[in-house]
Amino acid sequence: MKVVLRNPRREVELPGPRRVKDVLRELQIVPGTVLIIRQDELLTTDAMLDDADTIELRPVMSGGGSGGVAPAGRRP
Repeated sequence: MKVVLRNPRREVELPGPRRVKDVLRELQIVPGTVLIIRQDELLTTDAMLDDADTIELRPVMSGGGSGGVAPAGRRP
């Protein structure tokens, strides 16, 4: 299977079949820090992957401000 990693972009070939969690373990990637995508489908760590699959691992991004919500007890 082909694993496409982002940030930095690189490609890794791994034999299948195996579960997503086993791929992440082998690549030393912490589950929950990436989105696992096969075609247009988000996968869970229990999903099975075949030798012919191509998956993409995208880092999870979060952040931003408070969205205009004032902390408790304070007015904006």
